[in-house]
Amino acid sequence: MCNPVHHEVDLHATPKKVYDAYLDNRTQARITGMPARMSHREGGYFTAGGDYITGYNVELVPGRRIVQAWRGSDWPAGAYSILRLDFKARGKGTRLTVDHVGIPEKYRSGVESGWFEYYWEPLQKLFR
Repeated sequence: MCNPVHHEVDLHATPKKVYDAYLDNRTQARITGMPARMSHREGGYFTAGGDYITGYNVELVPGRRIVQAWRGSDWPAGAYSILRLDFKARGKGTRLTVDHVGIPEKYRSGVESGWFEYYWEPLQKLFR
């Protein structure tokens, strides 16, 4: 496995709004431009990125944390990474801290750049 992906993103919305946006099917589709089926329960199955990303919710703490077992459809069979999103109030907005570990080395750079292209930049526009 490779080095973890770590991002800190500031957004102009409350932690609850950012948390809810990440787990909302329509908002996911709107920001990424691809269908998503997000679950709102621990252990629930989800898909994102037009079914490229699949996985399970490991931990959900509304407005505070999302932990997911996450994989790309072209990853080796049985290979899952762990994604942790922490939402903390910062002034009138949110500091979103992202730690994504266990990504197969071959896919790390694509995953890292994908977070910016499909999530952080669109979320920053959404919450201007």
